[in-house]
Amino acid sequence: MALRSATDRDRGDGNIGANSGLLPVSSVSRREAVMNEIRRAIVLGTLKPGEKLTENRLAAALNVSRPTMREAVAQLSQEGLLIQEPYRGLRVADLDPDAIMDIARTRVALDMLAVEEILAEPTGRRLERVRGAWNELDQVPLDADPVEAQEAHVAFHRSIWVASENTLLIRLQPVTEAHITIVLAQDQAARDNPRRAHDVHKRLAEAILSRDLDQVRQALIAHTIDSVEELVAMLTAAASAGTR
Repeated sequence: MALRSATDRDRGDGNIGANSGLLPVSSVSRREAVMNEIRRAIVLGTLKPGEKLTENRLAAALNVSRPTMREAVAQLSQEGLLIQEPYRGLRVADLDPDAIMDIARTRVALDMLAVEEILAEPTGRRLERVRGAWNELDQVPLDADPVEAQEAHVAFHRSIWVASENTLLIRLQPVTEAHITIVLAQDQAARDNPRRAHDVHKRLAEAILSRDLDQVRQALIAHTIDSVEELVAMLTAAASAGTR
């Protein structure tokens, strides 16, 4: 990955990676701004799954101090977006096909638990939060910026878990969001179909609002399992083509 400092960008030095895709962050920005910029680069595919990184180069590209970068890296590593290993350094998390399928199956089980908790609340208060979350996602245009679209999708799923008011699910959410970000980045690189993404989320929202758990399960399978199986097939085909 080629990274450029703010000074290098001002000079127009093309030898340090004019297309790094990382935007400089002000020196007074908080750790969260750095984390958001790294997430953005992962979603856009500028930082690719498995890519090796260094704190020094990231700090220079984002125009932040090393302590700030170290804190951001530590948090992103804890969430699972970055992997930091002794003697092997820092890299963007990557997921092989088996891991992607494991995550998909686990997500369906946890999403079902969240929906069951939502529907168990007798006043419909939790269900209305899901309706509100879907209305927000439905307003995102099909030609939205990829990062905006990804954040909207993640926010919708986060809202379902938050609406469940299940303490453990809420605590697990940051880790699952990191996995979702990696999978979505791979999915976006393999195919770009915002209409399909909208439709599967619409089906899921309508199923939850119908209070029919069988419909919810089928919608979750279509949204998660079927989508991931298609993605894995595309990734496997691309890998096979690359070895020929």
